[in-house]
Amino acid sequence: MKAVEELTPSVGTSVACDAIGVPRATAYRHRQPKAATAPKPRPAPPRALSGDERNRVLDVLHGEAFADKAPAETYAKLLDQGTYLCSIRTMYRILEANKEVRERRNQLRHPAYAKPQLVATAPNQVWTWDITKLLGPAKWTYYYLYVILDIYSRYVVGWMLASRESQHLAERLIRETLIKEGIGPDQLTIHSDRGAAMRSQAVAQLLATLGVTKSHSRPHVSDDNPFSESQFKTLKYRPDFPDRFASHDHGLDFCRRFFRWHNEEHCHS
Repeated sequence: MKAVEELTPSVGTSVACDAIGVPRATAYRHRQPKAATAPKPRPAPPRALSGDERNRVLDVLHGEAFADKAPAETYAKLLDQGTYLCSIRTMYRILEANKEVRERRNQLRHPAYAKPQLVATAPNQVWTWDITKLLGPAKWTYYYLYVILDIYSRYVVGWMLASRESQHLAERLIRETLIKEGIGPDQLTIHSDRGAAMRSQAVAQLLATLGVTKSHSRPHVSDDNPFSESQFKTLKYRPDFPDRFASHDHGLDFCRRFFRWHNEEHCHS
């Protein structure tokens, strides 16, 4: 339409519209846009309750006989007494207008979990750990790889390959790693997801005893432990990562080579 307006002073509206391929009615309509009008209020139905009648319904619903009863039950009892005030739906509308419709059952309210903030400015400030499955020699057989990662340098400070997932194995790995790294009280935060071993009492008691702060991912949130997940992806996308591990020793040999490369040669983003 801008091109039509530019040509109109020199050649006229009709010629400009023909040249551009725009109907003249469209050009004239754009010159005089329709004024915006407020939507008309919906008229009240002829059988709508008046203000006094609505107040009467509300008084009945507030009365001692019906204060704890649902509108459907109130409606039925009033009909038994030979009284008709309004429909059940109208009762709900009147209650809703007065903000008196709500859930009465005592339902479980989940707390609002804050997103964990994993920030480290030096080594041995924040660790993250997780467990992943490695396929064993036969179907439905697995090895469980426990890995503890320092998020500041992405250095793997501790790992273990086991035949099962256990809170006691996790406790042993964390204790030995803390001793090896010389971690003191109130120095370290350890983050994990909400797996059974991560939330176990044995691990919680160990961390509390050693003065280590624990942190967990939010429930049902898959990306609150990104550092461990990224490290596992690096592990499983290696060109030499096997489809299955033939034995526990095979898994140990591969993990030793991988973590040596990961800690000493791999360039972390």
